[in-house]
Amino acid sequence: MAAFNGGDFDRESELKSFDETKAGVKGLVDSGITKVPQIFIQTPDHDFSQAEGDLDLPIINLMGFNSDPVRRKEIVKEIREASRTWGFFQVINHEIPVTVLREMRDGARRFFDQDQEVKKKWYVTDSTKNIFYNSNVDLSSTLAVRWRDSFHCRMAPDPPNPQQLPPPCRDILIDYSKKVTELGCSLFELISEALGLDSRYLKDIGCADGLATICHYYPPSPQPELTIGARKHADNDFLTVLLQDHIGGLQFLHRNQWVNVPFVPGALVVNIGDLLQLISNDELMSAEHRVVSNGVGPRVSVACFFTTGMVATGKIFEPIKELLSEEKPAKYRATTMKEFVQHSHSKVFDKSSMLHFRI
Repeated sequence: MAAFNGGDFDRESELKSFDETKAGVKGLVDSGITKVPQIFIQTPDHDFSQAEGDLDLPIINLMGFNSDPVRRKEIVKEIREASRTWGFFQVINHEIPVTVLREMRDGARRFFDQDQEVKKKWYVTDSTKNIFYNSNVDLSSTLAVRWRDSFHCRMAPDPPNPQQLPPPCRDILIDYSKKVTELGCSLFELISEALGLDSRYLKDIGCADGLATICHYYPPSPQPELTIGARKHADNDFLTVLLQDHIGGLQFLHRNQWVNVPFVPGALVVNIGDLLQLISNDELMSAEHRVVSNGVGPRVSVACFFTTGMVATGKIFEPIKELLSEEKPAKYRATTMKEFVQHSHSKVFDKSSMLHFRI
């Protein structure tokens, strides 16, 4: 396999060569490269400092949220504070068994560990497909290629035929996505109450209608200081639930500092998406985040995004009227999920895409 380390750098040619292998970044690492190909070399974020030590990212214990009214009020208060101040929090006692979390991570790894000739049949760079595997969906951009491979499944609103899913992770993808959907519905209830709304409000307007489950594989980098697993971005959905492993690398931006999201055994990471910020009229805030590369690994994570993506549902989303007043007028115009996602893609998920929807 070519290592793309020639003397004269022809970006377009190297991108084409890399894409045509359909082997992803894992294929490069498996080939034994010792230097990072130039298409992956990224410019570091010089605008933000690294937080000194790990700040105390909220860990919310969901135990009793459905059975103890007093505890539920406490949980709602914790979620309100975390969603306004951090945009990120972790949840424990979320009712998804540890055995299921472990099997989902293992299933993701089994997919990426398949023989390349078998794995290739899912390779496609068209991100509108329901199921696809690739390294980067935006190879045509001028940005550095991310040091990761991904397998994407849209599980709702149009769930795939189980036979379309890869055998190494078929059963667990279906089971895990179902359990995360149940957790997401519970979280939307609690967030609705945190906003002072009826508990079913966010679910009733369609926040839980769609789910995209994406398995990410971040191979160890021979020069981690030169590569980035995921560039700085904000999620263009309502809510994201992330299963990560012990390798680390996920960071989010808090008060102009990059904060590490620590691995907590049995926990799931939850973050507010841009569209939830929009409909809450900035009562809840999304946070930009990234994944830095490691020299160890691989790092495996599974992200579940509550979004209908590019599916045209006809639903309109705008700042919730119950949250508006003369003192708090609407800050954003109405949009559809499809328009919102299309625009954020054009901005490569940059947080500035929110400005397009400001009134």
